[in-house]
Amino acid sequence: MSTVTAFVSPREQVARLAAQHIADLQRGYLADQSHAVGALARLRRGAGREAGQLPDLWSLVDTGPLHEPAGGARAMAESELACAEDALHVALTLWALHQQSRTAGMHQADRPDRRRGLGAAVRRMMKPGEIDEPLRKRLVRAGAAADLTALAQRLRDIVLLLRREGYELDYALLAGQLYTWQRPGGPGAVRREWGRSFHAWREPDTGRQPAGAPPADGDDTARPSDTDKDPS
Repeated sequence: MSTVTAFVSPREQVARLAAQHIADLQRGYLADQSHAVGALARLRRGAGREAGQLPDLWSLVDTGPLHEPAGGARAMAESELACAEDALHVALTLWALHQQSRTAGMHQADRPDRRRGLGAAVRRMMKPGEIDEPLRKRLVRAGAAADLTALAQRLRDIVLLLRREGYELDYALLAGQLYTWQRPGGPGAVRREWGRSFHAWREPDTGRQPAGAPPADGDDTARPSDTDKDPS
């Protein structure tokens, strides 16, 4: 009896690899492991910048699985590999910036009952039942970026707001979207995904505080290790 192997798209390969890398680093960072703390400090320096500008980061992210796919994934063409590597770079560096000084994981998977896509994250920062136009325009402006570098810079501004509020984002989903964004017809498709995510978000009736929220006095460096963990 023959078995059918499910096709794994390049986008899904990128998303899976991003999830794997971030899960390992996030776990290590929250456990105050020196290698993870140091890796995040290096990754943050790449947020909003092109991958090739910082050779120091090349050794941090193992892109080997993209070149030697397994488990139903097909080999990527050179143009696809370039897009995949750039998407991975942007997603990981933005996550590292988002995670800085936070005591809970800022990468969390998007689920039907807990939306954590980019559109939902932006909508979550608004007051219930209201549309904050400056915030909405930040999302629109990101979607209208002319190239990946401009997109990364505009996403960086949004991520800084999310970090301030302590709200999570699904960076594996974002990595896949960043891959798609670089492909023919991709920007329009990704803008539609962000728009659907924005409009689908609903305020959960949980009464919980934002993840990794700072203490009541507003000092998010209250843990002694945070100051040492996050030199810029």
